[in-house]
Amino acid sequence: MAKTYKIATIPGDGTGPEVVREGLKVMEAAASKFNFKYETFNFDFGGERYLRTNEVLPASAIDDLKKFDAIFLGAIGHPDVKPGILEKGILLKLRFDLNQYINLRPVQLLDERFCPLKNKKPADINFTVVRENSEGLYVGAGGNVYKGTKQEVAVQESINTRFGIERCVRYAYEYARKYSRKKQLTLCGKTNVLTYAFDLWQRTFAEVGEEYKDIKTDYAHVDAITMWMVKNPEWFDVIVTDNMFGDIITDLAAMIQGGMGIAAGGNINPDGVSMFEPIGGSAPKYTGMNVINPLAAIGAGALLLRELGEEAAAGAIEKSIREVVTTKIKDLAAGKMGYSTTEVGDLIVKHL
Repeated sequence: MAKTYKIATIPGDGTGPEVVREGLKVMEAAASKFNFKYETFNFDFGGERYLRTNEVLPASAIDDLKKFDAIFLGAIGHPDVKPGILEKGILLKLRFDLNQYINLRPVQLLDERFCPLKNKKPADINFTVVRENSEGLYVGAGGNVYKGTKQEVAVQESINTRFGIERCVRYAYEYARKYSRKKQLTLCGKTNVLTYAFDLWQRTFAEVGEEYKDIKTDYAHVDAITMWMVKNPEWFDVIVTDNMFGDIITDLAAMIQGGMGIAAGGNINPDGVSMFEPIGGSAPKYTGMNVINPLAAIGAGALLLRELGEEAAAGAIEKSIREVVTTKIKDLAAGKMGYSTTEVGDLIVKHL
């Protein structure tokens, strides 16, 4: 009997609903091919709801979402809503309250035509960033004193716990053991300046590593990571880092893999409900034009299925994305693909 999954969808703002539609189209085709089923329930969280109700999330949202097997998110960000309200009130709240302590960002160049780096080929850009997703500077610890005066003081503290670091590092070691090409794990930090936080990160990394002798380890400062990611991305296999540094280096990683249109990510709670999304944002200027690239959302759907244990379906979707990108797509940017948003989704289904 086919297994049935319950998936919560949050299409969100801007072009979010358009890319979620294509992601679900592909997942439906994969479900038929690989003998599983899924049911979706739509949540209208986002800018339009906030402008209509002045409510970012209803009180029941977290408990409601905990009842699902996974969450498929389109995009959050509305031009008529002040920056920070939706991002903190929806994205960060869901990550924190659902204990999605891992942000997973596979980075793979599918076609050298779309790489801004000279002479780099798909074999050179194929790594994964494991970002701690529930601590660090994003906790919001700190505050203002004398706000609005010339004496104003602003303090933002980075919170790092042994418990939070260890579970992130352990996830990265396990991921490297199961999926990495070179069985190599790099810790990205700043031990020479952020001596308290990254001393704890480095000691934890080394201690947990004693249990994973099959994994090669190394360390690089975050500024060196950004330098080598441009010059020698082939050096990297799996990178583990804190919340802020992970946020920064994954955007750079998205650019060298071809841009935001192809970049998918997951917010993972290995023991609970995880959330998957394209990382490019809502792109409001393209809303309703049927020109946005849906490949990142389709890739996020593949990550979702892999987390649910549907490895064959996830692999088939990723293979189809690769074939379409290398044989059909003219450009990964919105409006330049040579196909509409809907047509790209159809191509992925066809190649499945």
